[in-house]
Amino acid sequence: MQNQPLKNQPETTGEPGLEPKKLTIQVSRVQTPMRIDVYLSRQVENATRNKVQEAIEEGRVIVNGKPVKSNYRIKSLDVIQMTFLRPPAPELAPEEIDIDIMYEDADMMVINKKPGMVVHPAFGNWTGTLANAILFHIGKDAEELDKSQLRPGIVHRLDKNTSGLIIIAKNTVALHRLARQFADRQVRKTYKAVVWGVPDPPDGTIRTNIGRSRKDRKVMANFPFEGKDGKTAITDYSVVEDLEWFSVVSLNLHTGRTHQIRVHLQHIGHPILGDDTYGGGIRSLPLPKGEQFARNLLETIPRQALHAETLSFLQPSTREQLTFTAPLPDDMENALEKIRNVLRAASR
Repeated sequence: MQNQPLKNQPETTGEPGLEPKKLTIQVSRVQTPMRIDVYLSRQVENATRNKVQEAIEEGRVIVNGKPVKSNYRIKSLDVIQMTFLRPPAPELAPEEIDIDIMYEDADMMVINKKPGMVVHPAFGNWTGTLANAILFHIGKDAEELDKSQLRPGIVHRLDKNTSGLIIIAKNTVALHRLARQFADRQVRKTYKAVVWGVPDPPDGTIRTNIGRSRKDRKVMANFPFEGKDGKTAITDYSVVEDLEWFSVVSLNLHTGRTHQIRVHLQHIGHPILGDDTYGGGIRSLPLPKGEQFARNLLETIPRQALHAETLSFLQPSTREQLTFTAPLPDDMENALEKIRNVLRAASR
């Protein structure tokens, strides 16, 4: 039995300016005993250990109907309820931020997102996001978009450290039509990744279910395909460049699960270079000073080497087929050139 999904149950506290949430988690039957403050900091998104300890001290953490202390050690099948308070989100504001617009018309934009940019505001990233930049760029036309969810015009998303193409709607009609194309899987997306090792076979399809990890709900995990846990996830991959210790892989998504490519590549034993969350961090290589080379490589690209390269979809008003391709960003190109140089030197 896995930890049960978090259930949000809004409550009223009477405290102005605070938005309370109540989370309920049932501990897995096979969970190893550990301090409750450590456990909750791993299980609850955006919850630090200090925040959890503060909630415990204020009596906002209940286990099996009773308040506990921070040193309480959770047990199998414990039911934990945590009420936490957070300030309301600030109003989304336009910000003059440079963005790479590859295409724009009256309905939409296609943007080549740089790595490190957050797509829409969330706790810890209220400013400097793509959403802030969009509001500035489209100006008064932004009034047509719903800003209440802090996602004006955003049809789909990319992880902060994934670069590449993203579609932005400029009015609500285009937003709904584009969202329907994604829901009906009419949008073709191709990604490029630099991964550790060379997949064998060089072409294939990865099929698993993907859901929250049983050990850490902040990350995703693979489960048996068509099993009871997680949701169906299907990714096609093809090696386009064999670099002996690394490879460049092209990937097409049939589904759009959170972190799907990153989790799937970890599943087949070839995690993305630089993806510490899913096994792509430092490792030794069969080279003189191989580990030092790997460290230097990760300094060149201190993020997952994943790029949304191609998007193909229908223009929401004219229904014209549109296809866009974004070149690899400099950090990925620089990392690849370092790998190729080492390969050339080793072959002499």
